[in-house]
This record gives sequence, structure tokens and C-alpha cells, in this order.
Amino acid sequence: MASNTRTMANLPSGVGICATLPDILYLPELVFGGLVWILVACTLVVPENPQGWVMFVSVFCFVMTFIWMVVFACGRHHNKASWAAADFLYHGIAAFFYLSASVALAKVTLDLSGKQSNNTTTGPRNYKLDVSAVVFSYVATLLYFVHTILSAIRWKSF
Repeated sequence: MASNTRTMANLPSGVGICATLPDILYLPELVFGGLVWILVACTLVVPENPQGWVMFVSVFCFVMTFIWMVVFACGRHHNKASWAAADFLYHGIAAFFYLSASVALAKVTLDLSGKQSNNTTTGPRNYKLDVSAVVFSYVATLLYFVHTILSAIRWKSF
């Protein structure tokens, strides 16, 4: 006789967030997001607007990811499907924000490389910091995107 019951996915809590695939990405997201935040804060902000957006995205996502990780670690989600949907939604928004910030930061960095020989206020140190921030920003984008896909799969299994 066929059974109509299907297995329901579980949202991890406690140390379990370090063992499940979507949630194990919290720590790398925090590390790479923090690196973007630090590297952009260390540079001379020549065009304020794009780098301000990058700072907003990196700080916002760092704080929200930390809060999200604490909520999951404490088990405040009570294994509800709405939390799985919220996890998917948050990481999708974070991936989109990071993608837009990465593109803006890459544009600023490319413009800075062309003006580097003519401008004495922005030296090679700032350019190297910006290049590092661009690389880490794209890595953070990739991590949030992968987390979004894995969260969507988990949400669909509820």
C-alpha cells in the first residue's frame, strides 16, 4: 500500500547549522562580507555614491546574516515552513544586493585604474584594496546565490 505521507524537511538549530549544507554557508558569507566591508572602508572614497552603496550592502548583509545565524542557532524558527521561505527570500535579496554592489565596485575600480597614472591622491595601495574588495564581493555574491538555491530546494521540500 502506498503511503501519502512525505518526509518533511527540518530546519537546523544549535550546532546543526554547522552540519547542514545551506546553513554551513553562514560563516563564509560573514567572512567574505566582512572582508568587503573592511577593504572598502580602508580605501580613499573617490566616487562616494557607488562605494557608499557597497558599504551599505556589506554592512547590512553582515549584520542581517549574523542575526539570521543566531536565530537559527537558537532554534527560534520552531521548524516552520514560513522560516524556510523567509530564509530563501532573505538570501535572494542579499544575492541581488551583492551583485549590484559588486558591479558598481568593479566599475569604480576600472575607472580608478585608468586615472591612476594621472592622479596622485589615489595610489596603487587604494587600487589594490579595491581590486581585493571586488574579488571578495563577487565571492560573497556567489555564496549568497548558492545559499539562495539551496534554501529554495529546502523550502520546496516542506
